[in-house]
Amino acid sequence: MNSHWLSLNMSHKACYTNPGAGVKRPRNDTGNKLTVVLGAQWGDEGKGKVVDLLATESDIICRCQGGNNAGHTVVVDGKEYDFHLLPSGIINSKALSVIGNGVVIHLPGLFEEAEKNEKKGLKDWEKRLIISDRAHIVFDFHQAVDGLQEIQRQAQEGKSIGTTKKGIGPTYSSKASRTGLRICDLLADFKDFSMRFKNLAQQYQAMFPTLEVDVDGQLKKLKEYAERIRPMVRDGIYFMYDAINGPPKKILVEGANAALLDIDFGTYPFVTSSNCTVGGVCTGLGIPPLNIGDVYGVVKAYTTRVGIGAFPTEQLNEVGELLQTRGHEVGVTTGRKRRCGWLDLVILRYANMINGFTAFALTKLDILDVMDEIKVGVSYKLNGKKIPYFPANMDVLQKVEVEYEKLPGWKSDTSACRKWEDLPVKAQNYIRFVEIHVGVPIKWVGVGKARESMIQMF
Repeated sequence: MNSHWLSLNMSHKACYTNPGAGVKRPRNDTGNKLTVVLGAQWGDEGKGKVVDLLATESDIICRCQGGNNAGHTVVVDGKEYDFHLLPSGIINSKALSVIGNGVVIHLPGLFEEAEKNEKKGLKDWEKRLIISDRAHIVFDFHQAVDGLQEIQRQAQEGKSIGTTKKGIGPTYSSKASRTGLRICDLLADFKDFSMRFKNLAQQYQAMFPTLEVDVDGQLKKLKEYAERIRPMVRDGIYFMYDAINGPPKKILVEGANAALLDIDFGTYPFVTSSNCTVGGVCTGLGIPPLNIGDVYGVVKAYTTRVGIGAFPTEQLNEVGELLQTRGHEVGVTTGRKRRCGWLDLVILRYANMINGFTAFALTKLDILDVMDEIKVGVSYKLNGKKIPYFPANMDVLQKVEVEYEKLPGWKSDTSACRKWEDLPVKAQNYIRFVEIHVGVPIKWVGVGKARESMIQMF
């Protein structure tokens, strides 16, 4: 029996032998703290780069929600790696990468992604990857259903959600309706798994008569995948508990998607199907809130959004086009052009209320280098009156009028800047303006694609 349990036992005995000793047991505030990186806008803020920066010093890097609907690009030694399901820390050969129970896993996608990155130089990833046995599986028919549902929405409502068609929504639906299948089911009795797989496929075929599922072909493939992943699968809860309560370790959590895409707090229904805010870290890994340390929000120096939904600061003009072309704003997962607009501090304050950010990483500042004047959305008006909140209803959000503050552009190249002092004064003023109005310090400023182009402020 270790000393921790021994001391707990002793204190319990003391309470029973001395009923007067109704002393409140002190909260166990020990253990390693997790550093969390989350998107603070609508995704595509450059989280991969911040994670990569922190991952070089981390022992464990975790994904806690979403699936291969995320897209993180990381550039190392001039090579560009694209990650969707694998934590982008998998590049670090000294660290373990964890896919938590809150993630939904498309097995063919996982291996395809690994193979693509192996060609670029990723080695021995399967020895460093740990997959939670409680994670739900995305089947090919979930992906097909995702597409069919989009067609249905377009026909019925004249608009779709603009999903990545990766089967994420339908898999989380299966999970919530308790018909989903998990990694632990795939690795247990395969006969039982096959039966449940057939039932699930039939349920979807009843809803979507045009859906074709090659049940036997799929099961054959799944059986092969089961053997390939078996060595990587662990009980995620016990793994994380040991990681937190064992010897000192740096644990990093890589959020996918972003605050405004959160199923509860985002611009519903144009959102993803998971909690991409800080609460998703606890439920997606099975850890107590007590063990969450720093929470870093990643913010682009302007705003972008992929797909459909309200976007108050969107610029459907030459400003939007300039941001789109200069920033190469095309989705990593979908290849869709991103919609672009000015930085919106209302959404940043809202994201901070939910996540309680320790600090921000402000990325892609260099894209604004050519602007004569830069606008920043500071508040919303509805029917001529200022509103002190971020509207929940999309029709209301479509109607808000943004109040802007104008800041002078710095009109000089920041891409070679490596220290705060190197930045033009007007660029420094822009950064300070954001900090003051949101009430969150900016710890990093990104001025380019490479690892070196992240300026650390403190």
